[in-house]
Amino acid sequence: MSNQLERVARFERDKEQQAAQLFQQAQTIVNQQRQKLSSLEQYRIDYIKNIQQTGQSGVGAKQYTQHLSFVGKLDKACEQQTQYVSQATLAADQRKRQWLAQQQRCKAVELLIEKKRKAKEQLENRREQNMLDEYANRAFFRRFHAR
Repeated sequence: MSNQLERVARFERDKEQQAAQLFQQAQTIVNQQRQKLSSLEQYRIDYIKNIQQTGQSGVGAKQYTQHLSFVGKLDKACEQQTQYVSQATLAADQRKRQWLAQQQRCKAVELLIEKKRKAKEQLENRREQNMLDEYANRAFFRRFHAR
């Protein structure tokens, strides 16, 4: 029984490590997606500042329309990247919940093993105490009957 529980505990610990790795990978993806969003937003800000600086010296209608169109594309790219961040965050949250649930399963198995170990130890202590009591009783009766 103990070997079976130890195997179950080892299996559950392995699953916990895998869940932790998957959570870590998902968290890395979230950070990468956030970094991409930040870069896109910074590029958009820099591009608009550049337009404003060049606009002070005068810009034609066609060039102005092209700039506005490109800013619109940057806005859409930022929106899309925001969605990627949200999706990655949801996935990471799910992985975290799975990891925490697996941790609880590991703890439950470990508690069961500990409970069984303590019960076995108590049984062994009772047996040892019974043997000592029996030995003491026999010694007492031998001394009592030897008189």
